[in-house]
Amino acid sequence: MARSDDCSSTQLIDGDGTFNDAGIENFMKEVKLAECGLSYAVVSIMGPQSSGKSTLLNHLFGTNFREMDAFKGRSQTTKGIWMAECAGIEPCTIVMDLEGTDGRERGEDDTAFEKQSALFALAVSDIVLINMWCHDIGREQAANKPLLKTVFQVMMRLFSPRKTTLMFVIRDKTRTPLENLEPVLREDIQKIWDSVPKPQAHKETPLSEFFNVEVVALPSFEEKEEQFKEQVASLRQRFFHSIAPGGLAGDRRGAVPASGFSFSSQQIWKVIKENKDLDLPAHKVMVATVRCEEIANEKFALFVANEDWRQLDEAVQSGQVPGFGKKLSSIIASCLSEYNSEATYFDEGVRSAKHVQLQEKLLQLVQPAFQSALGYIRSGTFDKFKELFDKALNGGEGFSVAADNSLQFCMAQFDQGCADVMIEQANWDTSKVREKLQRDIQTHIDSVRVAKLSELTSSYEAKLKEALWGPVDALLDGANSETWPTIKKLLKRETESAISGLSAALSGFDMDEEIRQKTIASLKDYARGVVEAKAKEEAGRVLIRMKDRFTVLFSHDSDSMPRIWTGKEDIRAITKTARTSSLKLLSVMAAIRMDDDDDGVDDIEKTLEVALLDSGSHNVKDRSITAVDPLASSTWEKLPSSKTLITPVQCKSLWRQFKTETEYSVTQAISAQEANKRSNNWLPPPWAILALIILGFNEFMTLLRNPLYLFVIFVGFLLVKALWVQLDISGEFRNGALPGLISLSMKFLPTVMNLVRKLAEEGQNPGTNNPQRNPSKSNHNAVIAGSNMSSSASSNVTSSDNGIEYTSSSKYD
Repeated sequence: MARSDDCSSTQLIDGDGTFNDAGIENFMKEVKLAECGLSYAVVSIMGPQSSGKSTLLNHLFGTNFREMDAFKGRSQTTKGIWMAECAGIEPCTIVMDLEGTDGRERGEDDTAFEKQSALFALAVSDIVLINMWCHDIGREQAANKPLLKTVFQVMMRLFSPRKTTLMFVIRDKTRTPLENLEPVLREDIQKIWDSVPKPQAHKETPLSEFFNVEVVALPSFEEKEEQFKEQVASLRQRFFHSIAPGGLAGDRRGAVPASGFSFSSQQIWKVIKENKDLDLPAHKVMVATVRCEEIANEKFALFVANEDWRQLDEAVQSGQVPGFGKKLSSIIASCLSEYNSEATYFDEGVRSAKHVQLQEKLLQLVQPAFQSALGYIRSGTFDKFKELFDKALNGGEGFSVAADNSLQFCMAQFDQGCADVMIEQANWDTSKVREKLQRDIQTHIDSVRVAKLSELTSSYEAKLKEALWGPVDALLDGANSETWPTIKKLLKRETESAISGLSAALSGFDMDEEIRQKTIASLKDYARGVVEAKAKEEAGRVLIRMKDRFTVLFSHDSDSMPRIWTGKEDIRAITKTARTSSLKLLSVMAAIRMDDDDDGVDDIEKTLEVALLDSGSHNVKDRSITAVDPLASSTWEKLPSSKTLITPVQCKSLWRQFKTETEYSVTQAISAQEANKRSNNWLPPPWAILALIILGFNEFMTLLRNPLYLFVIFVGFLLVKALWVQLDISGEFRNGALPGLISLSMKFLPTVMNLVRKLAEEGQNPGTNNPQRNPSKSNHNAVIAGSNMSSSASSNVTSSDNGIEYTSSSKYD
């Protein structure tokens, strides 16, 4: 075969034993070895120096290894180990040309590199060509014996057979037929195998367990070049499909995947250089570990850069993504599938372990996105529950029924959402998120229940307050002996009605009986509190109500008409009646009477009557012998302080203030009555009239004799009568003599001037009015006006005490 000038080749290990890392990486990229998987073969050749190894390889595989120039003499051509790609052979075949053994350049004692290179070739090659001269077969000290011993000793250090094919290439074949040469060669090989010391594990292991031995013979290249080339071309055909069953390396074992060849070769050489025993199974695991790790990291990096994953991650950060779990599972499955595809030829245990690690890394990477998706489902489900729950409650559905139905529906939706975001490769537990959602929902239900119960209770409390506040106010305003029994009946009726409605409403809440009873008891307490609050409020205004009641009763008669103090009324009896009624109001407002065991409250009115009303009728002697003042205490006897509105001491103080502020009304009534009596007795006594007649007889006769005097007296009478009417003298003196004189002195002169002006006006217009009728009409009007003023004065007696006015003509006028 012709040589290929563009054949890829590189020096794998130089003459100093340095491994060419960069060179083998570039070589693998050029020949695309990593893509071959297990479908590749490695062939190496070893033999004595200048035995034609490179020439054989170049003609056999189309490589371009450097050959020795025979015209320049025999010397070392190949240094170290070179590697090249075989041209035109399937599957991809790599050939290594090893430095020749027994070279004078290294010397007799420098055999270390020979052994190291031989061990390396046996460790990485599927087929090892052993180049040897035909005339050395059968010789005991021939050059091939040390080489074979080295090969077999090296193989013993591998500890486990790889089933390497050893092809002995007999060069410069003589006339001796191959059939005669091959048995001798095999016998020599067997003797060498038997003589090599073996480890205990391989004492009885036959040669065939380690090697497939093949023997071929080639004519001399220099003497029979054409025949050499023909037989080499025939031998080349045996390297096609060499790793297939029945091929030269068909039963090889423990092959390293092509993607790990570079790393594996480097590590093997490192172990050999350190003079360690090489354990190929352990090395295989190590290579698989490294390469699978590299493949896993590469696939993880590709996953991180995957655009579909990036878009999915960004989308899930801003909201719920439909089909999230299925999409992400597909991306992860694709990544793991690519890993399995590239790592399929490596050790199964290592491959599976790295597969698990890669999957865990991928799941760890996507877990935050999964948690975000799960969080959106949880929050969305929670919002949906609140919406459904509120809608059910607003639709009139019972609280417990609405809560249970909404909870079941939303939890089913949550489970469905969890199934949608679950990743097939993960076995993540969503129970904690589900439990948290249930806790959140239950907390919301509890808060809504509290709010609804509060709203419901507030509603019935408002109804109770509306039903009790006004009626209690009216009942306390008209306080009497039936006030508190009526309030008690009102409280019982309204409370029972409210409790009935509340109990019906609470039935939909599925409440604990104890809580239900507490709620009802709270409503009862509130109703009672409303009555007590109103009673306390009215107790604070009891003095005003007492004065109002006194004023109404004192200033109005039984027909609610304003009293006119004509002098016939019994002011003392009226005052006592009004004060007794006011005292009744005070006794009613002194304590709360809503329980059946209020035994002491009935004694309050009697105590007040004895201490406040009857004390005025007792003489000094009786008062002096009184042992204890019944009102000199801060509590009522047989009555707890919680039911006391007005203490005995406060009652006494209020009564004293009440009497002081109503005393003026009584005084005014008495003054009005006395003034009315004086106005009705304006004529002198009969004896005075008789004395006037007897003593004034002469003057009377004088008037009869002189009629002019009568006219003057008549005119004077009319003037005095007019002044009397105009000045309302009787009305002015009704309030007392001194106030009347002061008022008349101020009104006298203006009244006289007014009369004179009217008389002057009538004198200037004699024809317009009838002078005889006007005076009488004026007198009549004056009399009516005086009468009205008198009536007004008698029925409106006002007084002021501490800035408060009380009138006898109150709201009932």
